[in-house]
Amino acid sequence: QVQLQESGPGLVKPSQTLSLICSVSLGSITTSRSYWSWIRQPPGKGLEWIGYINYIGATYYSPSLRSRTSISRDTSKNQFTLQLTAATPEDTAVYYCARTIAGLGTLDYWGQGTQVTVSS
Repeated sequence: QVQLQESGPGLVKPSQTLSLICSVSLGSITTSRSYWSWIRQPPGKGLEWIGYINYIGATYYSPSLRSRTSISRDTSKNQFTLQLTAATPEDTAVYYCARTIAGLGTLDYWGQGTQVTVSS
């Protein structure tokens, strides 16, 4: 089954860029109709979807985060990345990467999540 693993700094200073990598194994990020998402969960709150990059490299972002978000990919490494600029303490959360297939209706594979704290 597909495996996803998030990696990146656990501590980011306010106003800096939060950057995370999702490494994918036992599956390809170019698999037809696949969509690769970033999701986060702030402490004490529910899950918040951030955006995705799909199998042809097209992206779509949550309107509330669009101005600060960029998702890109490296197909040679089978990785996709999240960059969130101008981080604030409100961006403190557990960040997850996950996959879905068009028409599936659910995110079927998830990484274990990584804690990111924004603090000086």
